[in-house]
Amino acid sequence: MYPGYGAELIIEVIMEEKKDIRTKKNCLTTWTKYLLDFMFYAGIAVTVTLPFSIRKIGEQFPYMVEHYEESVIIYFVLGVAAMVLVRELRKIFRTVLEGDCFVQENVISLQKMGNWSFFIAVMSVVRSIVYMTVAMGVVILVFIIAGLFSKVLACVFAEAVRYKQENDLTI
Repeated sequence: MYPGYGAELIIEVIMEEKKDIRTKKNCLTTWTKYLLDFMFYAGIAVTVTLPFSIRKIGEQFPYMVEHYEESVIIYFVLGVAAMVLVRELRKIFRTVLEGDCFVQENVISLQKMGNWSFFIAVMSVVRSIVYMTVAMGVVILVFIIAGLFSKVLACVFAEAVRYKQENDLTI
């Protein structure tokens, strides 16, 4: 047996495992990006067709027809807010796919996502004034948590950006 052959084989196996992990991670990230793209464009379609779909849904849920105008306005505003939130998330995923996610633009996107999450929670409270459901209470809680999470993550990313910029200045 040649000296050092075992070490070379171990290094080769480790490098191959790292490559497999990167490939799986890239596959998941790419798949998620496509899912976000679909959600974005489907969300636009759903938001634009609200006046028609709420009338159709009203056949099964009469309270929606009773509050038709309010429902269209509230769900339109919620739909637009959700699309803006998804747009910011798509921006972040673009940088992840490019391999440079610790940038100031992502900090700004995360801050905006937090703001939009809180806005959606507030609009959901307004919607609950028109008619309350248990599910809407859950939606409100989820968006409050998402807003807090986005704000905290923005702070973490801001620190990571700062460290990266310091590191880039180091020779």
